[in-house]
Amino acid sequence: MVRVFDRNIFIMMLAIMIGIVIVTYFIADIVYQSEIDELNTEHDSRLKTLEEKNINFTSSFLESSVLLDSAREDRAFGNYHFDLAQLFYASVLNEDNESAMNQYKNSSIDNCTLAMPNYLTSHENFLISANFFERTKGYTSYQNYLTLLDMYVNLTETGAEVTMLRYNASMYLKMIVENITFVNGSSSYGNSTNISSLLSLFNETMAMYGMAAAGYDEIQDDIDEYDIKGFSAIREPN
Repeated sequence: MVRVFDRNIFIMMLAIMIGIVIVTYFIADIVYQSEIDELNTEHDSRLKTLEEKNINFTSSFLESSVLLDSAREDRAFGNYHFDLAQLFYASVLNEDNESAMNQYKNSSIDNCTLAMPNYLTSHENFLISANFFERTKGYTSYQNYLTLLDMYVNLTETGAEVTMLRYNASMYLKMIVENITFVNGSSSYGNSTNISSLLSLFNETMAMYGMAAAGYDEIQDDIDEYDIKGFSAIREPN
């Protein structure tokens, strides 16, 4: 009887041990699968976040660039009309025929009038573009891109300054030309005191414009040089 009892005990203990091993295996497998699922979920989440970040970076950069191109285009139109206004202004001062002088005078005034809204629109788009480039920096941690974006922020802010100076210059030039009259067979300024102030403001503004425009061109050259190195791609590296 003792041997039978011992045998039954052995079989029972063996069965319990086998059961424990099986249960332990299944529990370990469940835990392992849970960890794998958690890691996969975390990995997928990171990939999704990175993908969304890349999309936002690319989209924001393109929006910024479109606004910058628009600002440049309006600035170019403004420059075209301003240059014509200056050319007709010079013709007004050198004309000894009253009819021709009035024609040049009107043409100068008209081109100043056309230049001003172009400069104003360009100024606004430069500022909006600067804000967009600044926002784009939030979608990347890549230092080369941050450096490039800082350059674009400086470029657009300087562009806004340049166009506002030209807007003011166009306004002063228009007021100057409006005061020109034909007296004793030649062109002459009207109210000399008012004209002196306007001429002073115009010349000061043009001098400030020259310095700002030089700064703008320098920043653009730096961007072009940086672009050659391949850092202007608009896709965030993995």
